[in-house]
Amino acid sequence: MVVKKKIMISKHISEKEATKSITAIRLSLANTPDGNILTNMKLIAECVFEPLRKWVGGPIKINSFYRSEALNKAIGGASKNGKQTSQHCFGQAMDIDDIYNYKSNSEMFNYIKENLNFDQMIWEFGDSTNPDWIHVSYVSDSTNRNRILKAVRDKGKTKYIDITNS
Repeated sequence: MVVKKKIMISKHISEKEATKSITAIRLSLANTPDGNILTNMKLIAECVFEPLRKWVGGPIKINSFYRSEALNKAIGGASKNGKQTSQHCFGQAMDIDDIYNYKSNSEMFNYIKENLNFDQMIWEFGDSTNPDWIHVSYVSDSTNRNRILKAVRDKGKTKYIDITNS
């Protein structure tokens, strides 16, 4: 029996966890990142996820990390003129959720906002006290925008409100 070595993106994120998608499995879509994307994934994991996890003091659920272009298209992810533009496709974004009750999503959102460098962070739906989950992206220390948005539903469509200076 051949035992496959567990590939790690960071101390607490395996490649399997970072690429797992029920939709990809159901639709038989490949969801395997290449070298450049793996580099990006390691960067966001080390610069955002691991410091956050240390502060949280326990596990954090990753709802979505890497998405192949085909997967992103299948789930209706960000695109422009038919080109998949989601930072998930480049290994630069992750959706996280504290289902383990160490810290609330709101507490994690505020910690990232006040303590970490990021490109974009989105308060994903929820209410005024707690988002349903958090989208956070990271490009590089020098190009990150520290942009903050709030996702809301308006007549069945998702709209993003810029709350960077709120």
